[in-house]
Amino acid sequence: MGKGDRKSRKGKIILGSHGKKRPRKASKPYPAEKAKD
Repeated sequence: MGKGDRKSRKGKIILGSHGKKRPRKASKPYPAEKAKD
């Protein structure tokens, strides 16, 4: 748990990596509904 820990969110931000804890896009369960209606 720290800046050097690549498994934690803070460590991923420092190292510039992504994964389960820090996805590339902050995904919401249901995106804004304006696609097909």
